[in-house]
Amino acid sequence: MTSVLDIRRYPEAREQFRWDALWELFDGDRERLNLAHECVDRHRDRGTALRIQFADGHREEHTFAALADWSARFANVLEEGGVERGDRVAIMLEPSLAFYGAVFGTVKRGAVAVPLFTLFGPDGLALRVDDCRPRLLLVEHDAERWRARFPDVTVWALDAVADRLRDASPRYAPATASDDLALFQYTSGTTRALPEAVRHSHRAVVTLMVAALYGVGLHRGDRYFCPSSPAWGHGLWHGTIAPLALGIAVGSYSGRFRADRLVDALHAFDISNLAAAPTVYRMIRESGLADDRRFRPAKLSFTGEPMDGKTWEFVERTFGVPPCSMYGSTEVGVIIASYPGFEGFEVRRGALGKAAPGWEVAVVDDTGPVPAGQLGEIAVRRRGEWFRVKDRGRIDADGYFFHAGRSDDVIISAGWTMSAVEIEQALLAHPDVREAAVIGVADPLRGQIPKACVVAPGTGPGFARELQEFVKTRLGKHEYPRAIELVDELPKTPAGKIDRKTLRERAS
Repeated sequence: MTSVLDIRRYPEAREQFRWDALWELFDGDRERLNLAHECVDRHRDRGTALRIQFADGHREEHTFAALADWSARFANVLEEGGVERGDRVAIMLEPSLAFYGAVFGTVKRGAVAVPLFTLFGPDGLALRVDDCRPRLLLVEHDAERWRARFPDVTVWALDAVADRLRDASPRYAPATASDDLALFQYTSGTTRALPEAVRHSHRAVVTLMVAALYGVGLHRGDRYFCPSSPAWGHGLWHGTIAPLALGIAVGSYSGRFRADRLVDALHAFDISNLAAAPTVYRMIRESGLADDRRFRPAKLSFTGEPMDGKTWEFVERTFGVPPCSMYGSTEVGVIIASYPGFEGFEVRRGALGKAAPGWEVAVVDDTGPVPAGQLGEIAVRRRGEWFRVKDRGRIDADGYFFHAGRSDDVIISAGWTMSAVEIEQALLAHPDVREAAVIGVADPLRGQIPKACVVAPGTGPGFARELQEFVKTRLGKHEYPRAIELVDELPKTPAGKIDRKTLRERAS
């Protein structure tokens, strides 16, 4: 039987796929498996594991051996520090050897790694800390600030544990079951309004291979880059775990994003496979830098939101390959793909792609699948039932899926998934705000932006800007209403609830 790694044609990928074949890619089995061993230790002789572009312009490369040693030392320090199996370890660091080492060291220990975005303000971080209740929070610096905010959590600053790491053994033998928890990934998800942790076991790396092989098109020999933050799903799963599990180096961006720095990295690292949010491609387009550089990728992919036609045309014209969409959810993974790098697949502009191998996908209504061309909700067959992914869409006669908007109040802006309710609560914490409602509205650069409609009697013309800064300091510099409309009152339903449907209709 041909290995799934060797199949590079679309028809064979669909016809010959079997879930059991994915397990053959790993050392572990359905009983015993450790995600850190599969991503790091078994590849220690493969060479480069990390290629990191920093916002200040410098770059770093680290080997699998260096990552294996760092993560083992951290696992030993955790054990010596009393962190038990199953304890949560929250890690709020920018991409670096320390970040990746801490994540995989936590997983080696048998604890649960919880990557957190470094731009979270105190309220945004508190929502997640209160939810996952970590035994330990690892930060770059300012440990005293976070100890005061979270007195029940042990807080380590990275430099404060340097000596302990240096003295620890660079060897650690993980012993975890496949179904043990390995990672909490936070998302402003679709099942409730506030941030929630999706809990992933070690065996999640096996299902992830569908996204790795058919969504991102990873293949050994690729020089891969994904600038999405590993504190979020795309950067964590597709940007970090997927390549490392296949022995392919991570390419990542650390610090405040700049399009020129990213373009520099793509050239300097000779990247052949780029996966990024559509906003990143739009920023490259607007920078005007791509035309004069030698970056010529073989594969390009995007996820998180649809790509506008202007950017799609720019990407294909400039780089000579079409951008390939992949689509899914945190709960089930990638279910629709455009098979980058596969022969025999036509990438269709505006389409999400076709069903990924192993999945039965349809557009459904309350009675089941609907005919081609009819709008409904995108759903995947799971345990004998249709699991709705909370997006509306349609399917054409050739089996291509098309996105038709969100089914709930989650806002996807520049690839970030944001909770309208979380932003509303931050706005309502301001003493002058009486009512607030947040919706997603179309934006040519970010796809969507959060817009807030606010009732705040007696405030002046500068109040909108004041509110934006207020929310930034509470939730994070990325999660705030980029548009604010001060209104006398908000529309209500007969039950007295805020009528967001009317607000959306007015905005559109």
